[in-house]
Amino acid sequence: MRLPRKKQDPAGKRGYLDGQMLIAMPAMHDERFARSVIYVCAHSSEGAMGIIVNHPAANINFPDLLVQLEVIPAVEAIELPPSAGTVKVLKGGPVDTGRGFVLHSADFFIENSTLPIDEGVCLTATLDILKAIAKGDGPASAVLALGYAGWAPGQLETEIQDNGWLHCSADSELIFGTDNGGKYEKALKKIGVGIGMLSSEAGHA
Repeated sequence: MRLPRKKQDPAGKRGYLDGQMLIAMPAMHDERFARSVIYVCAHSSEGAMGIIVNHPAANINFPDLLVQLEVIPAVEAIELPPSAGTVKVLKGGPVDTGRGFVLHSADFFIENSTLPIDEGVCLTATLDILKAIAKGDGPASAVLALGYAGWAPGQLETEIQDNGWLHCSADSELIFGTDNGGKYEKALKKIGVGIGMLSSEAGHA
């Protein structure tokens, strides 16, 4: 997938959700997105793309993935810098699940490969960033997502109107934090909503 280009709205209006978090409502019918928190990387009239940040990939850790992708030989896996061992591998979404997408802090940038998103968060989808992390030259904060979530033009707006999603501002703890299990409640808390409030209203929209 080619990374989407950031477009400046000539009117200066921010009608789109780039750099925001989507929070799945309890009534979300699609199991792939149940209780998911998604960081929106790009949103425009052409559609939307985001990364689920709270669903860990089962039985896959970052060093093993580096070996599988032939970024490093297996014998070097034990010599990785400590920072590489802390990179979480996530199920980023149901599209292009064989590809890795790295959400990371803005202290790392590759010309023509890195997409700056918002508030110091970037997205890079090339092996170069994995090689840099393996050498200890990568970003200070990073998560590797396998796959992404994508929406056709107007689809995300329709799902929000149909009470499929809430949204809140992003922060580094929600994106890069290690407590994947707590991110859903944390995101809801940011907009003053409790799980119980949502559950009691589910199905009455």
